[in-house]
Amino acid sequence: MTRRALLSIALISTVVMFFSSCAYTLSLSGASIPAGLKTIDIQYFENNAPLVVNTLSQQFTEALKNRIRTQTGISIVRGEGANATMSGTITGYSIAPVSIEATNNNTAPIANASRLTITVNVKYTYDADKKLSFEESFSKSKNFTGDIAAQEQALIQDINKQLTDDIFNRAFANWN
Repeated sequence: MTRRALLSIALISTVVMFFSSCAYTLSLSGASIPAGLKTIDIQYFENNAPLVVNTLSQQFTEALKNRIRTQTGISIVRGEGANATMSGTITGYSIAPVSIEATNNNTAPIANASRLTITVNVKYTYDADKKLSFEESFSKSKNFTGDIAAQEQALIQDINKQLTDDIFNRAFANWN
């Protein structure tokens, strides 16, 4: 073998050994998952908001599970024995005007656009490293025009995606 080939093999071997000894694994999503984190218990997020949408708890919980299932190699399990737990409640669901339109016939102004906001309190506990654990509130909004009834489910789906992205990044990207 030539000297250049030997140096290349040595360099490649060093890089492989370095990355195989890392405590974190990197997924395609950019997440940094601790090597010991193999299982997580995602508990049902109850809706304790003053304004309740019957399907919101189930939709949010499933969106969060799906995000973790598709972006990591972590297995979702129920109950004891999980390396980590994620639990919480939906604490806010509100609709508020964001722009108001004046009327010409001496009646009250009407909302030209409105904003749907969903707030979730999340508690993440990773038993092996308490520094990665947190309890935090996450809130996301989406503006809309027209009647809420016709577009509520699509708005909820969009906001759930934003919320689960933020929660996923807080738990697994370690950017804070």
